Amino acid sequence: MKKILLPIVLFSASAMAQTKSFVAISPKDTEKDIIRKAANVIPSARQLRWQQLELTAFFHFGINTFTDREWGDGKEDIKQFNPARLDAGQWVKTMKDAGFRQVIITAKHHDGFCLWPSRYTQHSIKNTPYKNGKGDVVKEVADACRKYGIGFGVYLSPWDRNSPDYGDTEKYNAYFVNQLTELLTQYGKVDEVWFDGANGEGPNGKKQVYDFDNWYKLIRKLQPQATIAIQGPDVRWVGTESGIGRLTEWSVLPVDETEQKKIAGASQKEVMIKPQVLKNNEDMGGRKQILGAKGLVWYPAETDVSIRPGWFYHTNEDSKVKTAEELMNIYFTSVGRNGVLLLNVPPDTKGLISPSDVHNLLEWSKKFKATFSENLAKGAVVSSNNGLNKIALTDNKLLTFFTTKGKDTTTTIEFDLKEPQTFDVLSLQENISIGQRIEKFSAEYWVDGQWKRFTEGTTIGYKRLLKFEPIEAQKVRLNIESSRLNPALAEFGLYKLAK
Repeated sequence: MKKILLPIVLFSASAMAQTKSFVAISPKDTEKDIIRKAANVIPSARQLRWQQLELTAFFHFGINTFTDREWGDGKEDIKQFNPARLDAGQWVKTMKDAGFRQVIITAKHHDGFCLWPSRYTQHSIKNTPYKNGKGDVVKEVADACRKYGIGFGVYLSPWDRNSPDYGDTEKYNAYFVNQLTELLTQYGKVDEVWFDGANGEGPNGKKQVYDFDNWYKLIRKLQPQATIAIQGPDVRWVGTESGIGRLTEWSVLPVDETEQKKIAGASQKEVMIKPQVLKNNEDMGGRKQILGAKGLVWYPAETDVSIRPGWFYHTNEDSKVKTAEELMNIYFTSVGRNGVLLLNVPPDTKGLISPSDVHNLLEWSKKFKATFSENLAKGAVVSSNNGLNKIALTDNKLLTFFTTKGKDTTTTIEFDLKEPQTFDVLSLQENISIGQRIEKFSAEYWVDGQWKRFTEGTTIGYKRLLKFEPIEAQKVRLNIESSRLNPALAEFGLYKLAK
């Protein structure tokens, strides 16, 4: 896909104090104080909305589609761009029918070719045969999103291999602001702005220094509801492009000492924060990490992957489209590991999502609906010696939740399903609007006069999905073995995977 640098986060100190999406840690804070603070870090409204989308899509489309490349060099003959049957409505409807709730168009990739008629460059759709130079793919996608009622986002590559100003930091940043302003003011509501950190040398032999700080401020001014990812303040990259998230995924991450000093010194000003970024298989927000932090921030993970081996359309990959079963597995390892899935589905040279992609997406959607249409735990008799609001566990509402009495941080919840049921999926959700708290859990079923463990895990967050060999049982229990303050478990589900 593209080279991605360490994520950078921009916050307003005053806004953080109000939303509690950031908290400072004092040298005087005890371990108990830090755990309490971590339990109360919460997402902003835009972050909460984004997490609940679950499924978002990328449309990688541009001059690379026609040159059969992944990364263009900005020297392409853009007159090759002429998708004869382009139908953005087909793109968006396909994704909506498959269950996706937001899409992002690559308005400009690293080659610098713009899918809208930018006033600031000749390297744009206005100088192609498409609609005799009167086309605007960004507008077509935005209009289709409004028609079908799903979110609309734009990807604008900071790296531009065509611009003669790239590498002249001041001039290029002004150019970038002009283009970003066009995208944020000409297409109605924008729900997400997606940056990566790909960077190279300009024609002058110098590396461009990106002015993310001012770009973020511009987005907050013009489209304040928009989520900024993944080189941005709201959403971070999970660390791979495989569709696989961490087994332990915290949305609350530590901030290092240097950045904490910036917060203290900035007062009401905008400040830059870089949370610690570890390898993909490491725990980024466990007790060991947060106890050594100077601050904590809500910074959730996006898990991206392409439905094909490449990110742009290539005819020779038509037989390599991920199957319905593969897409289901990706759902479990992305959304099911406290992430949001960003699935790339690239339109072809005709300007359509290809039949193979459409078929596999819709087959996956059928499998998904058949699997999750019935919660086998709904209607169960629920009991817990120290539990409160047990009815919330199967009401399919994120903001209602089971919790414990007093200051209890552990509990056991028993479910009598009334008759034996066969299941092979456990689904758990926390009410993340009040924080992410659960650190360890296990699940058991009653068999031969005793409880037998069938699965276990660490973090839950927005959603945790676990698969296992099919079990037939009438009684099941969930053990919450460790939590930061009282757990806030919103949903408990048992399901059977559709064939």
